[in-house]
Amino acid sequence: MKIAVAIENGNVCPHFGHAPFYRIFETSDNAITGSSDHQSPGHTPGALPKWLSGLKASVVIAGGMGPKAEELFEAAGIQVVIGVEGPAKNVVEAFLDGTLSCGASSCGHVTGEDHSGHQH
Repeated sequence: MKIAVAIENGNVCPHFGHAPFYRIFETSDNAITGSSDHQSPGHTPGALPKWLSGLKASVVIAGGMGPKAEELFEAAGIQVVIGVEGPAKNVVEAFLDGTLSCGASSCGHVTGEDHSGHQH
């Protein structure tokens, strides 16, 4: 499974679309087996879900994202995990072992939504 994380300075970026880089973690048997960084192609509406789908990501993790972006990822079959903060590698390890704690989306496009109910 490939997990895409919006990153800024090695940490989960608060807003998915504004991340300067996306780190793709390759995983197997609930462990990280590798990772690669990819510069953002830009924040054009609808471009990031298509781009990350092309990179074969099946999960995307960010601090927050707008509801339209969330819908586009889900339509592409990519699981969305938002309301997350911390070092990217630690977040992915917590996701894989089922201990990741999600809060409310940190994206200003979403007000008051709590995504802690997402299944991991």
